[in-house]
Amino acid sequence: MKKVLIASSLVLAGALSGCSSMNVSSNAMPITAPLETNLKADVEVGEKITGKASVTKILFFTIANDKEFADGVAYGAGGSGGGALPFENPVSKAKSAAAYKAITESGADIIVAPRYTVKTDDFLVFGTINVTVEGYKGTIKSIK
Repeated sequence: MKKVLIASSLVLAGALSGCSSMNVSSNAMPITAPLETNLKADVEVGEKITGKASVTKILFFTIANDKEFADGVAYGAGGSGGGALPFENPVSKAKSAAAYKAITESGADIIVAPRYTVKTDDFLVFGTINVTVEGYKGTIKSIK
């Protein structure tokens, strides 16, 4: 009986413990077919801006605290970042929400040189993903 109690205590302790990781990255343009355009954008670069977002994972489901996402901010699998499927990439969802917050709170048109910091606290059954984006406020003055 005592051995069963010790074994079950060890299994419970293992299930409640988890791991934590941190990743800092910046966007890299994927190498694909060359793109040419005759458009020239005049972008004024302003002060540094930031945005933060967090996502909770429970088993295979993603629960976002945010309800608004930047369209077109897609990273790896997971589509455009703010889709409705619970099985989508939670890091992409958090990055998209952080980019949206940075743009709307600063009044920027784009984020110039965005850099994403991803902190993951992952446990056996659940986890949280916290993302911070930093970059510079980009305001489009004209497109010719």
